[in-house]
Amino acid sequence: MSDEMKPCPECNSPYGYSLGSGVYACPECDFQWNPAEQAAAETPKILDANGNELHDGDSVIVIKNLPVKGAPKPIKAGTKVKNIRLAEGDHNISCKIEGFGAMGLKSEFVRKA
Repeated sequence: MSDEMKPCPECNSPYGYSLGSGVYACPECDFQWNPAEQAAAETPKILDANGNELHDGDSVIVIKNLPVKGAPKPIKAGTKVKNIRLAEGDHNISCKIEGFGAMGLKSEFVRKA
């Protein structure tokens, strides 16, 4: 029975119970929620420099020269990066750049291609 109970996201009551079809209800605050929708709503949207939402597999273009530690030259503005992967943290784009290899980029320095 304890695996059917989930804590309420509104009042943090540990007594949230299943109503069936994936919906849960809290007996203390009368809030109803779907845990699958809650998880989808909590994932942050990653936006490029122009405010467009980025997704896994998108192609982006670097908008300014970016210095790379240990490399003799920077990543030049206008470099196209294909097949990006979104990641957690400060550098929220993981990608491979030809001539540099695998690295992380900040979304504020790219625009969607």
